[in-house]
Amino acid sequence: MAKPLTSHRPILAVTLKLGALFLFTGMSAMIKALSADFPPGEMVFFRSLFAIPVIFVWLIARGEMRQGLIVKKPMGHFWRGVLGTGAMGLTFTGLGLLPLPEVTAIGYATPIFTLILAALMLGETIRLVRIGAVVLGLLGVIVMLWPRLGAGASLDQAATIGALCILGATIARAFVQIHIRQLVQVDHAAAIVFYFSLTATLLSGLTVFFGWTMPTWEQAAILILTGLVGGVAQILVTSSYRFAQASMLAPYDYASMLFAIVIGYLWFDELPTLVMLAGATLVIAGNVVVIWRERQLGLDTAKTRPLNPKA
Repeated sequence: MAKPLTSHRPILAVTLKLGALFLFTGMSAMIKALSADFPPGEMVFFRSLFAIPVIFVWLIARGEMRQGLIVKKPMGHFWRGVLGTGAMGLTFTGLGLLPLPEVTAIGYATPIFTLILAALMLGETIRLVRIGAVVLGLLGVIVMLWPRLGAGASLDQAATIGALCILGATIARAFVQIHIRQLVQVDHAAAIVFYFSLTATLLSGLTVFFGWTMPTWEQAAILILTGLVGGVAQILVTSSYRFAQASMLAPYDYASMLFAIVIGYLWFDELPTLVMLAGATLVIAGNVVVIWRERQLGLDTAKTRPLNPKA
């Protein structure tokens, strides 16, 4: 939904990005707090439904309502919605079974899986540097998941099921990223965000037949707040890219780990283990290598691009 870079204002861009990450982490904490009382499908429904009004207001304010409603690949949006809804449902399930910092750390593997899928599905070239980054990231994932899925782990343990859910959500989000790369070639980013929220609302609404829980007024307020906070966070992160390049903002994604550790400790009395932190460090290192390599390739392209005599 972001417009092209309008001006280079890095402090504002970083502030918006950090604000979005804090809100997303807070939203995850609210979901985690409610996970014992509500099924994931019901929480996905509230998260998606009440993000729509926020998105509507923003599209109207920016004069992008028309772009947000017209699409050229409706089935592409449908499958993006199916994958995204599945990823959200798995994440909400995992949040009820794992510490918040651990869920956040495993989620950092999404760019690594996206890189692998881009090579397999889109034919993108992965050279030595990025292969090394993938190996490093996957090693980090193995380290983080080993206590949950390794020797001695049982599939009937809640933490093991939670780890499998978050791993599945991470892979599903990688597929989502591949779909988005294809959709942005023909449709406006506003349409991608709007129709995802709409599809997620409709799909998660079908889970009412599997049994929902009637919330109290206080619980209903929190459920509604997850959607509003998620919608505002989406706007903030999208707006940040109007004032700085994606490569500059990408490293700030890892501030969410700090937010998760603080919120997890204050709200749920959770602390990350040394094994989890070690694995997260490897995954982050792999992602940083990918970010660095993408930036180098961008600089090399800029150097070899012919000068515009009219510029």
